[in-house]
Amino acid sequence: MRNLLQFTLDLFDAPVPPPAPPVPTPADSAAPPAIPLADAMSPASFVHPRATRELTLGNARVAYEFNRGKRRTIGFIVGAEGLTVRAPRWVPLRDVDAAVKEKADWILRKLAETQQRHAKLEAARIEWRDGVSFPFLGEPVVVQLDPRHGFEGVGAMLDAGAGGKTRVLRLALANNAAATQIRDAAQAWLMRQARRIFTERLDHFAPRLGVTWHKLTLSNASTRWGSASVDGAIRLHWRLVHFRMPVIDYVVAHELAHLRVMDHSPRFWETVESVVPDYGDLRQQLKDQPVPKW
Repeated sequence: MRNLLQFTLDLFDAPVPPPAPPVPTPADSAAPPAIPLADAMSPASFVHPRATRELTLGNARVAYEFNRGKRRTIGFIVGAEGLTVRAPRWVPLRDVDAAVKEKADWILRKLAETQQRHAKLEAARIEWRDGVSFPFLGEPVVVQLDPRHGFEGVGAMLDAGAGGKTRVLRLALANNAAATQIRDAAQAWLMRQARRIFTERLDHFAPRLGVTWHKLTLSNASTRWGSASVDGAIRLHWRLVHFRMPVIDYVVAHELAHLRVMDHSPRFWETVESVVPDYGDLRQQLKDQPVPKW
């Protein structure tokens, strides 16, 4: 059975030793037994919207999507929607369920982490209206509708926010503008800033890495922050401008490094490290920090 499993991620987490039991006192000896934590909490429930099978893992109900295909192992994927299990056509269902149970600790941990990440994303959702705030280069920017100005045809202007004040993005929109109008105007401004900033950082890092880039495209991909082609074309997600400049620099350097090493081998990471020594911390920030939902 074990050789059927596709072990992915977190296989080397060190187990946390249990705390030492407290020394009993006379008062404790007369106290009633504690209620088990599992009984005191409501059972967790993780239900994939396309679930076809269901199991109870520990104190949790897990309904998962199950697919068969041309593969040699049982694979587990925990995504935003829940757990997906994929197995070879010849593996009996009882063996699939046994494999899921064997990986229960990993599955429950990943499902809980994904649920918490989704909650953070929802908490960061932007409700587009006058006075709403969103991050730009890691600092808050407040939207202010200003119908009196056209701002030289670009429709928006960022006030400096001198004296420690929060910066204000003034949009040339009517006070009764719809949420979609406010969102689109803010996005247009952010994309202009993204092209300007990315171009500056590409020009900064390319000579240091000994490479030449030829074309920048702003991306809106759902799963990748950037990509690079051997012909020198670079794609960067415009919403990177929500992050601090060091994080942007890491992504820019990452993609330019691919013009020298088109894989993620040790040589590639050494190339990234040569211009961004703390790339590991910045990479983790990119993973951990919730990006505002639009």
